[in-house]
Amino acid sequence: MWVPFTPGRFPWRRRGDTIEKDNTDTAPKNRKKLRSISRIVQSYSVLVESRGDYDYDIVSDIYSEERAEAWRVLFRKNTLFKFPHAAHALNYALYAYARGFAENGRLCVYQAEPARKGMGMSVSWMLKKPSFVPPLDEAFRPAVLANRAFLETVKASGKGVPLVLGLERGDGSVSRFETMVFPEGHAEMAANQFYAERLLKFLLWQRGACIVHVGGPKSIGEYLQTCYQSDGKRAFDYQFMGEEVYEKPFQIVICSADEVPQQSESTRPLGRHLEGCRIGFDLGASDRKVSAVVDGEAVYSEEIVWEPRQNTDPAYHYREVMAAIKTAASKMPRVDAIGGSSAGVYVNNRAMIASLFRGIPKERFAEVRDMFLRIGEEIGVPLVIVNDGEVTALAGSMSLQDNGVLGIALGSSEAGGYVTLDGNITDWLNEVAFAPVDYSAEAPEEEWSGDRGVGALYFSQQCVFRLAPKAGIELPENVTDAERLKSVQEKLEAGHEGALNIWRTMGVYMGYTLAHYADFYDLRHVLILGRCTSGCGGDLILEGANEVLKAEFPEIAEQVNIQLPDEKSRRVGQSIAAASLPILDAR
Repeated sequence: MWVPFTPGRFPWRRRGDTIEKDNTDTAPKNRKKLRSISRIVQSYSVLVESRGDYDYDIVSDIYSEERAEAWRVLFRKNTLFKFPHAAHALNYALYAYARGFAENGRLCVYQAEPARKGMGMSVSWMLKKPSFVPPLDEAFRPAVLANRAFLETVKASGKGVPLVLGLERGDGSVSRFETMVFPEGHAEMAANQFYAERLLKFLLWQRGACIVHVGGPKSIGEYLQTCYQSDGKRAFDYQFMGEEVYEKPFQIVICSADEVPQQSESTRPLGRHLEGCRIGFDLGASDRKVSAVVDGEAVYSEEIVWEPRQNTDPAYHYREVMAAIKTAASKMPRVDAIGGSSAGVYVNNRAMIASLFRGIPKERFAEVRDMFLRIGEEIGVPLVIVNDGEVTALAGSMSLQDNGVLGIALGSSEAGGYVTLDGNITDWLNEVAFAPVDYSAEAPEEEWSGDRGVGALYFSQQCVFRLAPKAGIELPENVTDAERLKSVQEKLEAGHEGALNIWRTMGVYMGYTLAHYADFYDLRHVLILGRCTSGCGGDLILEGANEVLKAEFPEIAEQVNIQLPDEKSRRVGQSIAAASLPILDAR
């Protein structure tokens, strides 16, 4: 609900948070000055509606000289503008006044309805500063600390009520997650909403769902409905989980806790078939790997740099995959089966959606969706492709000869996969790249999803590139991402203090995030691998993670073994494990 702006309650931003121009004062220091500006604003001719539920900031747009004339025309037409925050709306109005865009008339500024008396507005008390501060990220606020602070406060209040989330997938299977929150009408309802939204976001990308049953305080369900809709702040997730992955409309269903469907899940074995002559490939955003495997032994492996995300022609992807397969095939007397892994969601060997193919126009996506089915038919052998995270976990389980394994690959993005305690995999997505791990308001924004603080920006080459300027490292231009990463890793191996701090920062990230993951997975082992763990980088990440866990979460440190594979397995172990995916046809 939107109500007229009240000057005495206006949420002014700090000086320096907005761009000032033409001597317009956009940050009054006292109420008298505020009233004066309010009177000026009321002479404008624009009707402005302000919404407070977006994360992005568009204030700077209006100060671009090339847009000035366009704004002048829009203001004269009394165009209805929508802004992320009331503060942005007033900044636009002040700018219009300073530039002479506004005519005679009245300006109506709307802002979100103020909270009812007694309802808390801040969640800052949840966002705990960690005992181990990442060297290059003082703003880091671990999700695990925020969640635990919330739950401890709920418990201490003695007024907690159940919140049950039922995540229903396209085939009718259901995952349940049960927790506690403050009751309806409590002073900390804002904390309820923040906690529930971040929790649901994590569960969606861990387990997947097209229908979410929200059993608990009605206001939480209503808030989640506003977030997860076509024009909500989680529009990306709404579209992805609905039409893209499960090919059904995404829904938030509000109900009581006892009306949430019962859990209904299944597991199945994956891979571990090593007999015969097999090809395994792993498609990353920076390089593609392929191995020729004979009776479980790799007789040939290669890595080739490529740039799939920059290519808009499906034929490019087909040619590159076929080239890798043919190269591996030439190293063996025959080919019995092909297994592959890639970032994204794959159902029955069809690519439902994948960051690897983000450059493909929507109208041509069908060409890559069925590409692996076509390749299998052309070569005439069984071909299986699954999410790269699942193969990461499989590789870990095979090398450790144990189960309860979470595999985390730090490559062009973050890939995660899980092998259960009984050695099987689930129907979960395990796309932890999009699961939030940092709740700081200053957390970086992921370019595809538009969300902040998600794993891809903390456990991948994207993290390295993001932290490099803070470490005093200038990244080379006009080169591939693989070459850019290599340039930073060379500094790391040479002992460059800034490069060392990048990987130390990732180690602290990893420690707190593994504690977070342990709240959602039953773990015995965590295997960390991928291009970013090569050389001494992997040791630095492991050292930092273990230090955090032993000091902050000793119960996890005692129960969970965290380790790196050997150097060869870090780089090509994924494609070797992928080769074991298909079951050979009976001969």
